[in-house]
Amino acid sequence: MEWAILFVGSVGAGKTQAIRTISDIDVVDTEADATDETALLKQNTTVAMDMGVMLLGAHDKVRLYGAPGQDRFDFMWDILLEQSRGVVLFIDHSRPNPVNDLAHYMEQLTRRMEGRILPVVIGVTHTDMGEPANLDVYRDFLGEPASINRRQAVPVLETDARSLHDVKTLLLALTSMLDMNERFPSRSSAGGGLHA
Repeated sequence: MEWAILFVGSVGAGKTQAIRTISDIDVVDTEADATDETALLKQNTTVAMDMGVMLLGAHDKVRLYGAPGQDRFDFMWDILLEQSRGVVLFIDHSRPNPVNDLAHYMEQLTRRMEGRILPVVIGVTHTDMGEPANLDVYRDFLGEPASINRRQAVPVLETDARSLHDVKTLLLALTSMLDMNERFPSRSSAGGGLHA
């Protein structure tokens, strides 16, 4: 078995770090010096993609793709989504309006999926900065059942991208959703993931 998971989210949300944390190989990245408003947030930024690999056994592996967070590189999302079986969406809790970020990314993903169904998990990062984290704000935004996922709730987890435990927990949640979609394909066609 070999399949891919896509990490998306705003600049500095922790996508590259999470892939570095979990990958069993040295991560291939396309980091470049930040030259626009991103330079106020961090020195380097992803401009095409990050790629790592998580080995699951002798013949099983998961490719881990990180998409750029800047909208001007969002064409890479379409390329990477086409190859991916699931999405990890990082929301940076320290940004001025993280719920607006969640709305933006969910709308973009839904539009780009063109009816294809993909499970999504949300990792809320940088919860140690700014306002105290209340994950119910994000869950309430998604609704019950989430409008983008009629069958499965979208997991929303507090995540430190540097923590192997936290990143593994996100991926376990996502792979559980993938497993359910494969075991019960008739239900997934009725709404088992992100879809347009």
